[in-house]
Parts: sequence; C-alpha cells; structure tokens
Amino acid sequence: GTWKRASWDEAMTLVASKFKDAIEKHGSDSVAYYGSGQALTEESYLANKLFKAGIRTNNMDGNPRLCMASAVGGYVTTYGKDEPMGCYEDIDHTDVFFLIGSNTAEAHPIIYQRIVQRKMAKKDVKVIVADPRKTATARIADIHMTFTPGTDLAILNAMAHVIIKEGLADDEFIKTHLSFMQKPDAPAVTFEEYKKFLDDYTPEKAEAISGCSAELIRKAALMFAEKGKATTSMWTMGLNQRTSGVAANNLVHNLHLLTGKIGLPGSTPLSLTGQPNACGGVRDGGALSHLLPYGRLIANEAHRKQMEELWDVPVGTIQAKPGLSTVDMFSALAEKKIKAMLILCTNPGQSMPNLNKYLPGLKDPDTFVVVSEAYFPTRTAELADVVLPAALWCEKEGVYGCTERRYQLLEKAVEPQGEAKPDFFILKDLATRLGHAKLVNFKNESEAWSELMKASKGTAYDFTGMTRERLKQEHGCLWPMPTEGHPGTKRRYARGEDPLVKADHPHRIDFYGRPDHKAYVWLRPHKPAAEQTDAEYPFVFTTGRVLEHWHTSTMTGKVPELQKAVPQALAEMNPEDAKRLGIESKDKVKITSRRGSIVLEAKVVDVPRPGLIFAHMHDQDTQRMVNFVTNDATDPISRQPEFKICAVKIEKA
Repeated sequence: GTWKRASWDEAMTLVASKFKDAIEKHGSDSVAYYGSGQALTEESYLANKLFKAGIRTNNMDGNPRLCMASAVGGYVTTYGKDEPMGCYEDIDHTDVFFLIGSNTAEAHPIIYQRIVQRKMAKKDVKVIVADPRKTATARIADIHMTFTPGTDLAILNAMAHVIIKEGLADDEFIKTHLSFMQKPDAPAVTFEEYKKFLDDYTPEKAEAISGCSAELIRKAALMFAEKGKATTSMWTMGLNQRTSGVAANNLVHNLHLLTGKIGLPGSTPLSLTGQPNACGGVRDGGALSHLLPYGRLIANEAHRKQMEELWDVPVGTIQAKPGLSTVDMFSALAEKKIKAMLILCTNPGQSMPNLNKYLPGLKDPDTFVVVSEAYFPTRTAELADVVLPAALWCEKEGVYGCTERRYQLLEKAVEPQGEAKPDFFILKDLATRLGHAKLVNFKNESEAWSELMKASKGTAYDFTGMTRERLKQEHGCLWPMPTEGHPGTKRRYARGEDPLVKADHPHRIDFYGRPDHKAYVWLRPHKPAAEQTDAEYPFVFTTGRVLEHWHTSTMTGKVPELQKAVPQALAEMNPEDAKRLGIESKDKVKITSRRGSIVLEAKVVDVPRPGLIFAHMHDQDTQRMVNFVTNDATDPISRQPEFKICAVKIEKA
C-alpha cells in the first residue's frame, strides 16, 4: 500500500500490539530481532536483554552472522575463545604479511595504508596475497597466489606440509602448547598422524586441486615460516563467507601455531572485521541466537544462570534452546512461522543471499516487519509495515568495539534531526509497552554500560576497568582490562601482557581458553564449495567490495562524488572468457544462477582469473543486486552463507 505518516505513539502502539498479539497467539518464538554490527553496544545489549529475558525468545541474530561467524568459529574451535589475540600495532613490527580472502586495499583502506607504510619503511618486508583476482592489494605483493575459488584449504594444508618438511616448525612450541584434532569431542591425534594427513597435500597435489602453482605455494610457505621473521596473517570475507569458512580459518591459525609465530610483536593471526561493532556489540555482547554476553552460551545451564542472576529474573527464564540463526530466521519469516520481526541498523532486503527465497517473507501482509532506519528508502524499509526514523551515529552516544578488541566511546555531536530517535530509546519504548520496563530501567546508555562491565567481570573478556570516564579520556581501550589502572592488553595469552596469564607462568604463552591450556591444530581436508560449475553453469561467480562504497551503499550511495565514481556494479570478466563469448566492455550481460538473474554491464579486464566473474555487492538497483544470484548454503558450524562462490552462466542481454 501507500505510506502513511504517523506519530511516534501511534506507530509504537501498533508495533507493541502486533508483537503482543503474535506472542499470545503463537508463543514467544513467533517474534524475532535482527540486529547489526552497526548498532552501538548498549543498543545491542538492551535488545539482547529484552528478547532473551523479557520476551523469552532466543530468535535474536544479526548481520555479523553474514560476515564474521566463521571467524568466530575459527577462534573458538582453535583457542577456546573468540576474538583476535593481536592488535593493529603488530603491523608496525611485521616482516611478512599473509593476506588471504581480503582485498585489504579497498575493503580496509586505512589498514592497507599502514601495511604499505611498513613495507616502505623497511625494505625487506614481504607481502603474500592469496586471491583469485589481481586486486589492488595484489599490486604490492611479492607473491600473488591465484587459484580456483574454494580450493584454498588445499593450499593452506600444502603450506603446512612444506613448513614441516623443511624443518621450519617450532617443535618445542608444538610439544608444549598444541593438540592435534580430527573431530570434535574425539581424542587428539598425534603429530605424526597430522604429518601423515598432510601427505595428501604436497604442493604438487595442491596445485592439481587449486590451479595455484606448486612453486608459488612452496615459496609462500618458506617466506611465511622463515626463522627470525615476524608474520601477520589477515583475512576477511573471502575465507568467512564459505561453507568451509570455519575450516579455512582453522588452517590459517594452524600455520601460526606450527611456527610459533603467535603472541609476539608482529606475529599474529588477525581477522579483519567489516563493521564498526560486529566484535564489541554482537560477538562480545552475545547478541546472536546461540550466545549470551562475553563468551557465554545459551546451551550452557551455568551460563544462563549467571545472566539470569545479573538480570534479576527467575532461574529458567532464558530458554535453553538456541534460537534461529539468520538464514533459518528469514526462512521462518517466509514460512510465516515468525509473525513479527524488528530490524535494526541493517538492510537484509539487499544483503541476504538468494534473495528470491527471502523477500516474500518481508513482503507478506501476514507478517509484521518493523525497521529502524536513518537512510530511507532502503530495499528493506520499503517492504516494512512500520519504518521508525533512527538517529544517526553522530546524534547519539554509545560504545563500539573493533577488530583489535578496542572499545571506543562515540559521543553525541549534534541533536537528532526531525523526529528521529536513538535505537536505545526505541528499544526501551518497545520494552515498556510490552510490560518489561523494570527489566530495562536504564536512565541512559551509561547505566547500560555499567551493567555490561559487570557482565564481563570474571570472564576472558573482562573490561571492568574500562569506565565511561576512562573511555572519554582515552582513544579507546583494549580488553582484557580488569582494573581501572590496567593499561589494556595488546596481545592476549602472552605472559607479561595479558592480565589473565599468571606472572609466574612457565611459558611465554598460555592458551587459557581451554581447560588443558592447549590450542588445537585441526586436520581439515579440502572440501569443494557447495555448488560446482558444470556444462550449464560453467563460471564461478564471486562478490566483493570496492573502495568507493560500503555494504549496501545506503550511505555512500547518497554521496554524489562516490556515486559518480562508481555508479553501478559491473560484471568483471577475464579477456579470454570475453573473447570466447564475443563480449566486450560496456556490453550488457545476463548472469544467471540456479536461484536468479541480474543484468550488468561487462568490464573486460585482466583481474579475475579465467572462469571467474566478479561483481561488487553495493548496488541497490533491483536489476543489478548480486544477491539474487548468490548461494545461501551455510557452513555447518558457523551457519554463515557461501556468498563468495556459486555457479553461473553468462550471456549477452
């Protein structure tokens, strides 16, 4: 229908009545919350408390499930705890950068500048880039490994094979700190069994699988593992958005563990996060369907009791069963199992994979969708039943936490424009109307932060020394920070730096995330992507970012200079493929997968390898939105979809 202006009271009365009606008729699991790594920490925490302890549903997930869930899975399965152990300062001490699954130059340009500065300052600094495309990042590479998308697990195992065969493994570190695991909840295997497993991944065998030359694999492994050199690995969506995303993350960690290049200045595995608060507000804050704040799990009874005590609700209030993760949540919406959904700070009507499957649920008149949005219209907001005008980042206060465990306070610069309200206010208003005012009786965001500090106390995330006043005085603080006088932790697990490691610990590092104080090296075999090319769909389609735009371009798409620079997504294809198909740059081409089609302008350029089609994911035009084509198959551990790889055919439009 048509949009109708409403007062705040009229709109929120309707929202509350629809949620109440769904809960009364269909139970608490008939409603859901979909949040974001762009919401501030206090907002995500308030939503977490409202939905899990007030409404009593764990159907609470967020867009970090689409971007960082496999990184979480990698950290937790390897070390027992989430979040990186290094920091950005490690860049200034690194001798070898290993960039895999990340076009850092365009997706993380500030970090890329710092890498370039390090390379210019110290002439023997080396950069290894593993990417099927010759990206802007690859231009500074000393070694560029190109390969068939989805085959990098074979390459990573082959690098481990070379490291061990060439005597570059740190035997003492391995003996003291590592266990070798083949299956969860199964006994560890021996180092000898691991080496036998790697016999299937010689550089030559990896070349046969991946198309990356054995010589480059060998050179990269030797460069990575060179004695006396500090090595930092960085990765993001290229590894995470995969059905083998957790396994790929594990294999990067394996390289650092085998060489002992971890917990030292310049030596760290450092996953790069795509949103300002995917780490702090969502991952750390437990705002996902299987989590509770600061490493606690929904399925763990003791963890539920801890939060029930803090939240002052009866034991048994928090449901024991994890809620629906993102893909399952939007499937449930499409199937009308979820009747009402609140969406904050994100745009799933554009960002979900396989959109043709999920848009009907957002459109359905029998489902009730509420969107809090600052940049109307978006592809999600235009499908909603109620759109609430949200205050911008500069119009509100709150904390966000980035890649390096750094929490920073964002202070309000100006008052919200028009009738816009901060999401913290919106969530409090909804809670009050649903009868949960006592549960969320924070006067302001600062009071919520004080409760967050209490929730972190005694955990591996302890930041009880990170007061609001300290955040106002400093340019962010790195946790763990258990006391007000603590300087913050640059390198976790490191004796003398991490306050959770005893000062008299006999070794330089203590992987305290597990009871046995061991990190796990996983035996992860190569597995193909969920969807393979064939005669009908002979090309691999992949997506990514460009420098000029961000996410679904709800902000950057409104900046004339940026929109003029990159006005639309292009179908980037190799000249060999273009010549064979009779396609030239500027031609309109139709890209079709088993799920949908888009029409883009072709860009013939020697950037993607033959057989690969690339398009950026920022374009909002419904004729060009890449997620009509992408695959929603998920990693079995992280439940993160495989945006990065699917099979397509391409033809002139």
